[in-house]
Amino acid sequence: MYMPECNGTELAKVIRHNDRYVSVPIIYLSAEDDLDKQLDAMSEGGDDFLTKPIKPRHLIATVRNRAARARNLKARMVRDSLTGLYNHTHTLQLLDDACYRARREDQPLAFAMLDIDHFKKVNDTYGHPMGDRVIKSLALFLKQRLRKTDHIGRYGGEEFAVVLPDTDEQSALKVLEEIRQRFAEINYPAQPQDLSCTFSCGIAMLQPGLDGNALSKRADEALYKAKHGGRNRVELYGEA
Repeated sequence: MYMPECNGTELAKVIRHNDRYVSVPIIYLSAEDDLDKQLDAMSEGGDDFLTKPIKPRHLIATVRNRAARARNLKARMVRDSLTGLYNHTHTLQLLDDACYRARREDQPLAFAMLDIDHFKKVNDTYGHPMGDRVIKSLALFLKQRLRKTDHIGRYGGEEFAVVLPDTDEQSALKVLEEIRQRFAEINYPAQPQDLSCTFSCGIAMLQPGLDGNALSKRADEALYKAKHGGRNRVELYGEA
């Protein structure tokens, strides 16, 4: 609580001011035994208050338990419940981080958006359980075919997003074109007849002056072009 130049409650306020750190546990460790002062400190975003002297084992166990619980909660907050992929908000955060890293390290970065073709027809004809099955199938397919360093998110509904760090446009086109072709070959046994699905894809490359938001808009425009160009295809933003 009491430190030179900045006290604990001031630091807690600064940490809590950043949305990214809202779920990070804050534990006060102080000789302060005034209960009212402890409660005031806790009201500034603290999760626990440990009073000195304290045994090292007690301190370690408290920090470890709080950190494990925070990780568990964050995993639930950033993941889509159906597919286990990152949700829309976290995907955009990962894209912003990737843009910053790519500029700092002078590496290429590709961002792709995928949309399952005629998905409403799948739900209307075969039912929502089959629609969910197709979505989970594509999610698993992307996880299997992409690198561990790539970030895959469910952007919403039948739409997916992929962040591809250190990937030039030809490599991005090649891998997503291959995934598109292989996904179209999957056969889902169903009534009144078996089902197969395709997806359309738009890719945008990070350019000087672009941020994550501008990059996602470009990928969305390329996806729109793929949809209106006949579907079941991959389009790169800016190509004639």
